[in-house]
Amino acid sequence: MKTNLILTLIVGITTLTLSPTARAASWDDDSHYVSLGPRNGYYIVQPSSHLYYQLGLYEAPVIDTASWTNHGYGADALAFRFNRNGILIAPPAYIVQALPYDFYTRRIGSLTIGRATVHDVEALFGRAHTRANRLDGFMWYYALPIYNPFEDHSDN
Repeated sequence: MKTNLILTLIVGITTLTLSPTARAASWDDDSHYVSLGPRNGYYIVQPSSHLYYQLGLYEAPVIDTASWTNHGYGADALAFRFNRNGILIAPPAYIVQALPYDFYTRRIGSLTIGRATVHDVEALFGRAHTRANRLDGFMWYYALPIYNPFEDHSDN
């Protein structure tokens, strides 16, 4: 009887302790798809979110602004998935740590899946991208420098 009571208390305390943490982790993740029509749209993805891994954005050049050594400076990223012929085969992803910039969402939202090419993406964002090969094609990543003054812990 005492064993059951102790076990019940332990389970109850563990549940109360862990449930706010589990809710906070899912509450903070605002990753989602923004539909702009049948063949236009994009993902807003937070680094290390479930959607980030589901989309395979492992090589994205994201730099955490909250890192003590970065003093609030970091990088968000844009990700584009192309087939071997250089045609966009999936919605672009905007990997963002805080709020997305309208400048980038308007441009990636203008790209049509199945029609946009590497040349269209370069016309919008330039040639300063990194490449990651995939079985069905490749990914292009663009690093977007950002600054978050609330994460700047320098003494200057």
